[in-house]
Amino acid sequence: MISYNTKDWFTFIFRFHKADTFRTLLPIMLAIGIYSGLVGYLEVVHWKLSEASYVKNITLMHGMLGFVISLLLVFRTNTAYDRWWEGRKLWGALVNNSRNLAMKLSAILKESQDDRQFFRKMIPQYAQVLHQHLGSSQTANALSDDPDMQLDLEKHMPNQVAAMMMDRVNALHVSGRISAGQLFMINEELRSFTEICGACERIKNTPIPYSYSAFLKKFVFFYVMTLPFGYAFSLGFYVVPVVVFIFYVLASLELIAEEIEDPFGDDANDLPTLRMSENIRRHVEELI
Repeated sequence: MISYNTKDWFTFIFRFHKADTFRTLLPIMLAIGIYSGLVGYLEVVHWKLSEASYVKNITLMHGMLGFVISLLLVFRTNTAYDRWWEGRKLWGALVNNSRNLAMKLSAILKESQDDRQFFRKMIPQYAQVLHQHLGSSQTANALSDDPDMQLDLEKHMPNQVAAMMMDRVNALHVSGRISAGQLFMINEELRSFTEICGACERIKNTPIPYSYSAFLKKFVFFYVMTLPFGYAFSLGFYVVPVVVFIFYVLASLELIAEEIEDPFGDDANDLPTLRMSENIRRHVEELI
């Protein structure tokens, strides 16, 4: 995720970073500019249709459709941001629950260095494995040199880490090193790990319905492509930058929504889950 100063206006205006939509849309903007110039030339210079009666009807249609498309884009961006923000809240809960579990286990397992070392490694490892799992990436690295703690990459990796911690906690309870009350006390954090993973998977695996996304793209495209027919007479060849700018604004909103609706990828505006997992590791090592 990009870190920036929200009060630095000139940085936003004059700097183009790799996540800026301008670079992505530049080829299409050039094509639309050429198309708009060609339409303007044919209507105003070649055919001289400036007195045609259909011009007012086209501009009226654009005014009504502009209002409709603005509502659709607002709904689209709000829906995408809700998904991004929900992902951020879920990872914030994972950070807090990892700290709480580390503090409780540190107090309960004061005399057991082996168990403390196990949870010191496994609690932050869950966040790192979840980051890899949501990013659809795999890793061949083992959790440690112990072959019993290695992950099977063909299976659900976060579940394997959670199961290892639950098995260890259950063994501690069976051996009498933690009481039933202590088991109940730490169960909430252990259970929350799987719930957070499931909620993140719901965001990851459930995109915006295809029909809605395809319709919005088609709507924006045909709206922009008909703009030169209605405004070439009043704007002349200035219709070229005007139409290109309108397309840039509308298409950029759709591109931004597409990027943030999946907050667990490697895009510049996605959540910094790797950095958050590293913070969890540092905090757990301080507590245990």
